Order: sequence, then C-alpha cells, then structure tokens
Amino acid sequence: MRRLPLLGALLASLAGAQPPSGPPSWEGQIIYQVMPDRFFDGDRANNAGVDRSNPRAWHGGDLAGLTQKLPYIQGLGATAVWLTPIYRQQAGNSFDTAPYHGYWPADFRDVDPHFGTLGDFDAFTTAARSAGLRVVLDQVVNHYGYGAEAVRQHPAWFNGQAECDKTTNKDVDCPLAGLPDLKQASPEVRDLLLGNADFWRARGVDAFRYDAIRHVERPFLKDVLARDRAAGTWTLGEWYGADTGTVAEWQRAGFDSLFLFSLQGAMQKSVMGGQSLTQVANVLSRQGELPRPGEVALFLDNHDLPRFAQGSLFEDEAQTRTRYGLRALLTLRGVPVLWQGTEIALRGGADPDNRRDMRFEDGWTTAEKAVYAAARDAIAVRRASRALSVGTQTLRPVPDTLQDDLLLLTREVDGERVLAAWHGGRERRTYSLRLSTLGLTAADQAVTRSLYAGQDARVSVGGGWLHLSLPGKDAAVFGLR
Repeated sequence: MRRLPLLGALLASLAGAQPPSGPPSWEGQIIYQVMPDRFFDGDRANNAGVDRSNPRAWHGGDLAGLTQKLPYIQGLGATAVWLTPIYRQQAGNSFDTAPYHGYWPADFRDVDPHFGTLGDFDAFTTAARSAGLRVVLDQVVNHYGYGAEAVRQHPAWFNGQAECDKTTNKDVDCPLAGLPDLKQASPEVRDLLLGNADFWRARGVDAFRYDAIRHVERPFLKDVLARDRAAGTWTLGEWYGADTGTVAEWQRAGFDSLFLFSLQGAMQKSVMGGQSLTQVANVLSRQGELPRPGEVALFLDNHDLPRFAQGSLFEDEAQTRTRYGLRALLTLRGVPVLWQGTEIALRGGADPDNRRDMRFEDGWTTAEKAVYAAARDAIAVRRASRALSVGTQTLRPVPDTLQDDLLLLTREVDGERVLAAWHGGRERRTYSLRLSTLGLTAADQAVTRSLYAGQDARVSVGGGWLHLSLPGKDAAVFGLR
C-alpha cells in the first residue's frame, strides 16, 4: 500500500518506544507467506461463492487446508508461516472483487466463514507449534472494509472528507484506496486495535505483520510497538517501497523488522532481468545503517507485486533465474520471506494474476520440481550453517571490470566463515582475484565444491589468490578457511 510522506519529523515521536527489555530476535528464521484462500482447500463445506475461474472471486482455500499442508511447509525448511488476514470480511464484493485476500475486515476478532472458525485457527496454531513452526499473522490497523457495519455504526471512528480536506498529512488522515480510514487517536479505536493484538496473541500468534504502516498515526504505533515488545511479540512492518534508510528509521523507532523493498527491486532487475549486479551491491553496501541488520525482511516477491518469475518472457529462463534468485537470497543476512509458489517459479503479473492458486507436487512439471529442489536445498544449507543463518555480512570489493557480473560477500560467526558468489554472466567463467584486493585473508585451500547440491561451482585458495569457477546465472556458497 503506497504513497510516501517525509520520515524525519513523523518518526521523531516514536523515539524511545522500546522498553528496556531486549527485543525478540528472529535472526535465523525463514518465513513462508501464505494467502489462505489461494493455498489449499481442506473443507469444501465452506465454499460459498467459490469460482476458481474468476481471479477476483473466492477460491476455497481455508485454515483446514493450510493445517493439512503444514508438512509441505515444514518439508521445504521454513521455520515460520505468515498468513494474510483471516478476519471476518465484509459480506459483499467491491469493485467486482471478493474480499478473499483478507484486507477488507468487518470483525477483527473472528475468522471469516470462508476460512473456517476460531476453532480451526486454534487447531492450526496448535499444529504449527507441534511442527516447530512459528506463526505470523497479518494485522490491519489502518482501516475497515468498504462494506463493514462498523462504518455505519461508529462514524466517529473514521476520518471523513472534512478531516482529509483540512489535514497536512494526507497519507495518514485520508482514506487509502477509499477504504474507511480509522482514527487511531480515538480512545475507542485505540483500545479496539490494541485489544485485537492481545486477542490473537492469546490464540498462539508469535509475530504480527503490520499492514500499511505509512498510513497509520504515529502515536498509536508507538503504543502498539511498546505493547508488542513487552509481550515478546516480533513485529514486521510494511512500508511499501522502503529502502535501507526507511528500514533503519523504523527499526530505531521500535519495529523489529521491515521489508527491504529496495533489495527486492534490485534483485528483480539484476538477477531476473540480467542487468548489472552493482544495483544489488549498492543496496547491500548500506547495511551498516541498519540497527538490526539480521532482522530485516528479504524477499523476491509478494502478494502486492508481480511474480519474480514474471520478469522473463520465457518460462524456462524464468525458472533458471528464480533458482538463481533463491540461492542468492538465502546467502544474505536477514530474514528471508518466501511467497507461496516462488519455490516453483510460479508466474503471474499484477494483482490479481500474482495470486494464482498454489499447486503441489502432483501437479508440478519436471522444471518446477528442479526449482523446488534447489530452494529446499538452499534453505537446508542455510539452516545447517550458523555463518549463513546469523553471521555478520561483509560485501567484498571486486575489480571495476567485474562488478557487472560478479558479487562476493562473506558471512562469519564464531570462527565459521563462508563465501557467497553471485554470478550474472551468461556462461561459465573462472575468476582469479588477489585476496588483498578483496580485503580477505585466508589459508590455502584445495579445490572445494559449492555447499549447494547438484551445482558445479568450485573455489580454491593459494599463494594469495582466490580462484573461482562459476556457472552462468547462478549463486554459490563455499566454506572458507
């Protein structure tokens, strides 16, 4: 959800939102994002209005289906699952679109019948915990749905045209996409929204993803962040288009994490689009600005963006480059977030095409199976390596003539060190680089293969030189002494 106000003065009021207790840490976690309606149908009895031929209609996915498919998420290697909102939605459609996505709420403390019941949600959280998966729930705090009864029952809760006309902060005090805009300064609204967080926390939710924080009143965010921090709840904010500076400001203000949209855009252009890797390097070079670099949310795509694999006209190339993107993403410091279907290079353009129904193993092509295998392997490699999971990250300088096609970084913790190499060239190439130019010291090392399975990539060290043999359009990771 989009539109950009000035940050400085607006965020100043949030300074000091963090209580003395240390923040929860999700460094080392891997989040799998699910839109329940488009994931799996586990209960056909709640399929009223389902029309899978219509991309703007309900498609029948539900909490029962998500619970049944937890072994799939666990098998991929994710450690947490993020659900888009499952609240009871407005009863009718708006703009010929059903509220299948969950962002048009009518009752924040109930489950929409299309998704199931509160009992189904409790069963899901219990099963997730048994599977070792943390639960992230989307929290809408900016608005109600267009047709929500609360708009008629409590008009004083909302900013109307008069408030919008007189305000100097249009992003906060005017409706976003025409949605009924809540006045979080109202004591009733504040108590309602804070109570909503308590309600879901008590039902087993470990973290909240806060939607559209750009459009929410800052004093209220100060309150909600302090309350979440005191409860040990991890907080992930969505500021559409956020760059490193924006993420850093909000981390200082009290959020544990934000999505790093600037990295996603750079990877879309560099990895999928074949442009220079300097665009990615420029984003990574700003890591030092982040108060908590290990918590920042890293992603290739999500439910608000065209699919990563949509960046190529050719499906086979999109699959190859999605594999490259997944392997590359999982070398970076932060919390990777994988949107359902990215692990098989699912395609899709702008909303609603980017929300196609998830498909599972029995419906995959041979090429999709290969992308999945690479994704699962890259996750397993990351989880097996403390350096990749929680290590510091250092971007290594490469010669100017190689910067378009080669990006090198090291991750290190407790004496364990790995080297990640992203290669944007189309063909296999061998590179020999002086360790001193990379700012590296390393013992001599015989030829060593990539930690990623089934990948013909090699490294060796000798006589002050680093030698790399890398396939085209791929990312590799090596143990380094």
